[in-house]
Amino acid sequence: MITIIKRRFLPDKIKVTSWDVIQPYFESLQNREIKSVKELEDWLKDRSELDAFLSEDLAWRYVKMTCDTAAKELEEAYLFFVNEIEPQTAPFSDSLNKKLINSEFLNQLNEEKYFVYLRSIKKEIEIFNEKNIHLMAEVATESQKYGSIVGSMTIEIDGKELTLQQASNYLKNPDRTVRENAFKTIQEKRFAHADELDNLFDKLIALRHQIAVNAGFKNYRDYKFAELGRFDYKPEDCFAFHEAIQKEVMPLVKEFNEKRVKELGHSLKPWDTEVDTQNRPALEPFTSGADLLEKTITCFKKVDEYFAWCIQTMDDMDRLDLESRKGKAPGGYNYPMAETSVPFIFMNAASSTRDVETMVHEGGHAVHSFLSKDLELAAFKNCPSEVAELASMSMELLSYEGQDEFYPNKEDFKRAKEEHLEGIIKILPWIAIIDKFQHWIYTNPTHTAAERKKYWIELSDEFGTGMVDWTGFEHFRTISWQKQLHLFEVPFYYIEYGIAQLGALAVWRNFMNNKEKTIEQYKAALSLGYSKTIGEIYQTAGIEFNFSTAYIHELMKFVKDELSKNN
Repeated sequence: MITIIKRRFLPDKIKVTSWDVIQPYFESLQNREIKSVKELEDWLKDRSELDAFLSEDLAWRYVKMTCDTAAKELEEAYLFFVNEIEPQTAPFSDSLNKKLINSEFLNQLNEEKYFVYLRSIKKEIEIFNEKNIHLMAEVATESQKYGSIVGSMTIEIDGKELTLQQASNYLKNPDRTVRENAFKTIQEKRFAHADELDNLFDKLIALRHQIAVNAGFKNYRDYKFAELGRFDYKPEDCFAFHEAIQKEVMPLVKEFNEKRVKELGHSLKPWDTEVDTQNRPALEPFTSGADLLEKTITCFKKVDEYFAWCIQTMDDMDRLDLESRKGKAPGGYNYPMAETSVPFIFMNAASSTRDVETMVHEGGHAVHSFLSKDLELAAFKNCPSEVAELASMSMELLSYEGQDEFYPNKEDFKRAKEEHLEGIIKILPWIAIIDKFQHWIYTNPTHTAAERKKYWIELSDEFGTGMVDWTGFEHFRTISWQKQLHLFEVPFYYIEYGIAQLGALAVWRNFMNNKEKTIEQYKAALSLGYSKTIGEIYQTAGIEFNFSTAYIHELMKFVKDELSKNN
């Protein structure tokens, strides 16, 4: 069991029931006289403790709400924090940032240790505007409605009420009629809520654009790049990434589709893209959430015993909710807990190979939390997504070493591995589409829903192979972007998956040559948290921070070779 952190600034028993409970601690930090560099570092530790406590309090409110979207009291507890606590903390945080930057002892801090942290603080000061405090609270309130809307969607197949996640397993059924029925039923349910989600998205776009304007930015895209602390690349680099995907990845996706058509013996409809081409039933690598957990722990132990210990510790501390059920929000996540450093994994498992990928992915995030738990400040653990997703996507590939726990039959494992590796290639165009879509959305904030659908279809054609026939179902295609939770809840958080995926492939390539050294480098990189730049963290992992056309070409060749070996 992991030791719970002892507090030095806050009382052991403190509960956020009102702003009055928290305010004195912010005022204490704001009014404290700092007479030396040591006192400045003590002040930083106390501020970190307060930030970590509040971060974990909000985390639990979000976790509980997403685990049961039908429980209004849980939603109200989350919204209380978002609407009553966060707006009060925002001006204090700005004031404390300025107190730090204006301290006469700032230049005496260890430059190497604090460089990344101070760089972020200066950027926070630059973009802060008091007018945005309540707008941000409104955005948080509105964006959580997406989970409630989608979480409430259920359909009936074979007399059973199923969540959309559970129903998606029917898209792998060898019977084409069953697949077609499942596809239509799922999409009709989504389409019934399409206008509701369009209206919600329109509202979010308007709010976000106003936040950007208030902060002195031309558009929300530019504001968000600053808020995310994208010091290492610009929008132009994203456009180059989109072009590289078009050039280096799309030909491989087309090859996969050509192979699929040949093996199925007919053209592709939207319900033919996931079924096994040899008419084998979908793999069922586990039977329940408990079985998924047990097999994951054993799988991780075969890669590295510490990885298994992390997941076991989470189970011991009730930090997992794995199975899909009615009323549960969609998707999956690993939520870091800033104070205890033991995160929470949430997912909607339905006994599919995709669920295994999700579990080991979120498990990688969890291991990251454990490895960075001893860093001195909470801010040192708050990694950018390019680093966080490197941890999780690398784990998807490293865990091949133990996935015979899920697939004891060698042929089943080969099949699962092929699906996963092909999936890595096929997800890259989707990442490019989602990212490019967002650039357009937020640099054209007054567009209509009809214009948005039109542009989405243009992108889908640009990053498509032209081999999937949507005739008769074009209306479903125009809203397919609505299934992407990130667009509603965490805008611009998506290209990081593509960047990190390239890094993960490079980690796996190293692992194939030297397993022990690669695990050592992986753990060393994750232990850095965000105390170094992204480039330095990638270098520590033994790889490059690189998403150029040449690098993508090199890695796609590697994956293609591995697929050939697998087959």
